[in-house]
Amino acid sequence: MRIFISSVRKGLEEERDALPGLIRALGHTPVMFEDFSAQTMPSRQACLAALDSADACIFLLGPFYGHVFRETGQSATHDEWVAAQTAGKPRWVYRKLGVTFEDTQQDFARTVEAYATGVFRDSFHDTAELMPKVVRKVRDLESVPSPLSFAPLAQPVPLCWSLHEAGVEGGVNRPLLELHVFPVEFPGYATRELEEVGNSLTDRIRRAGIVKNGVALMSSSSQEQATVSIPVGRPRTWDAPQPGELAEVRLYKSGQVTLRATLPSDNMGSILDHEVLPQQVTSLLRFSGALNVIRQERVVVAIGVSDPKLTQVDRFNPHQSRTRAELSACMRSFTLQTEPDESTSLAALDMGAEEVARFLSRALIKQHPSAP
Repeated sequence: MRIFISSVRKGLEEERDALPGLIRALGHTPVMFEDFSAQTMPSRQACLAALDSADACIFLLGPFYGHVFRETGQSATHDEWVAAQTAGKPRWVYRKLGVTFEDTQQDFARTVEAYATGVFRDSFHDTAELMPKVVRKVRDLESVPSPLSFAPLAQPVPLCWSLHEAGVEGGVNRPLLELHVFPVEFPGYATRELEEVGNSLTDRIRRAGIVKNGVALMSSSSQEQATVSIPVGRPRTWDAPQPGELAEVRLYKSGQVTLRATLPSDNMGSILDHEVLPQQVTSLLRFSGALNVIRQERVVVAIGVSDPKLTQVDRFNPHQSRTRAELSACMRSFTLQTEPDESTSLAALDMGAEEVARFLSRALIKQHPSAP
């Protein structure tokens, strides 16, 4: 198992020096900045690439925030936290006690500690206290139970669907996959709160790492919702296959977060693939968690597809378009949306995203007339 160690060095020198030997003694591979900083690629890029290869991440929070990168406006540890969160990596956070945190580090610590999704958090005074705590977590990881729990809803939630709306900003008029996350027992935003969080939505999307800094985002708002539209790439040629892409993020006054995305497609139309759809839904769930908007312990999650008659259950080949497809234009009218009849733990937006995505995707595809 590869375990990534993330922290600034200043103020945590002893702990960073001790952890690699401990992890090796436990039979695993430590991964940290000191091991791969001398590379041809930029060190920040190398760090994120190494984190992507890790099975779990240790975050040490000491008194200092670290150097702020101009590209993201965040420190390396903050960037790594977002990347690990978006990827659904197991994260163990240890906060050093008995030291004074600078303001920027205190703000970062609040962000980390406020996020309850399957994240282990603890504290330590010194290396001697930290080491046995890390040992216990490494041993626990070998038999981690599902972080999810499910419960029937006592009453329906007022979920807002947008399946009948025409396309999204930017001219995307093909079928859209939409994913909704509704926080249970959340009183909703006051008008002032919705405006404040809505104004931060563009920055939250960029910090989550799914949109490059050079991509222009379009935001709009009303009394009921804040919306950010994301340009969708166009195929190199008219018949080139195109993977699904995030096209829109909405935040409603109720607290509901809605993501709308294109489905994988080729020159024969949009495709619901038994293998690709769960992967896309998993990414959307983790992205919704990385926005760091929903913090309630229980959520309701549902997915749906607009214009389902223009979709087909089939295999998506990213390298070659299909030569034949039987769309559902002659079939009776039907809808594709899952029933939001239970709540699950917030881990659905993080470590449990893959499990929830598999269930939702199966339930959705099963409704399609062309499903085998």
